[in-house]
Amino acid sequence: MATTLSLSEPHIGRSVSQTEEDTIGNRILLNLPARECAVVYPLLTFVELKSRDVLQECESPVKYAYFFESGVASVLNVTEDGRSVEVGILGKEGCTGLPLAVGLKTSVCRIVVHKSGTAFRIAGPKLVAALRQCPRLQNRILQYSHLLAMQSAQFACCNQLHEIDERLARWLLMSHDRMESNLIPVTQEFIAHMLGTRRASVTVAAGLLQQAGLVHSTRGAVKIVDRQGLEEASCECYQIISNRTDMWAREAT
Repeated sequence: MATTLSLSEPHIGRSVSQTEEDTIGNRILLNLPARECAVVYPLLTFVELKSRDVLQECESPVKYAYFFESGVASVLNVTEDGRSVEVGILGKEGCTGLPLAVGLKTSVCRIVVHKSGTAFRIAGPKLVAALRQCPRLQNRILQYSHLLAMQSAQFACCNQLHEIDERLARWLLMSHDRMESNLIPVTQEFIAHMLGTRRASVTVAAGLLQQAGLVHSTRGAVKIVDRQGLEEASCECYQIISNRTDMWAREAT
């Protein structure tokens, strides 16, 4: 079943000054060299993101890049008939607008917020111009694009080879990693779209995890009750993604 969404214009807040470096929570923007902060920070605007906001649409010009401070978004591949499946999850470790960093103007993916939060927004042309003066920032964005590519490859394997309850556990864990609460505000219909399966299958899988005492499902939310147990119930993909992410974080410069 297709989900009808449109590109949103998140609530615009204040601009960001160079003196606010210590308040930056996005890991790509954090601890940039002073000269790069002087270039980029004046171009950023702090915005609020609401659930179901569409930040990037497939085959459309990338107008803005969003560097997440909080909240969670899903990176989706969309078929011609409007169906979609999740190929990546991003939070404060990442950003949208990755095609801009390699000289492209359009995206092959849709990016939808599934947990409201905040971000720093920058217009696409301004980011492109800033990257010419900011090699560290460009390097971090390219490294993050590699991380998302790794996620996408693992998701493809996961969706093809693993049971729906294992995939649901993996999805809940990855969402939980990017939140500060055990309560994940999401419907089973939304999860079904993300996992590329039927809502009935998600209902059965959620029931199995609840019977095992790992989660508690309510209308419009899932509460994680036993994090360690959920990791054990997940397929190997969660640990593979986590281990590779940690390894590359140690290697990154």
